[in-house]
Amino acid sequence: YSRDVARVIRVAERLEYGMVGVNETLISSEVAPFGGVKHSGLGREGSRYGVDDYVEIKYVCLGGL
Repeated sequence: YSRDVARVIRVAERLEYGMVGVNETLISSEVAPFGGVKHSGLGREGSRYGVDDYVEIKYVCLGGL
């Protein structure tokens, strides 16, 4: 629990967890990606981030169309 937003962000960035709850007891949601970090899982599932493990990002620059 904290009211110091700068400290919350600083601590959350250093934690190696997939979800961090601050001032909340229930942090799970259908829009939050769920899955393991490091050797505890194979990436995220659920939400729009679940597909990220199956796709490659490609930049396409179109000019003069």
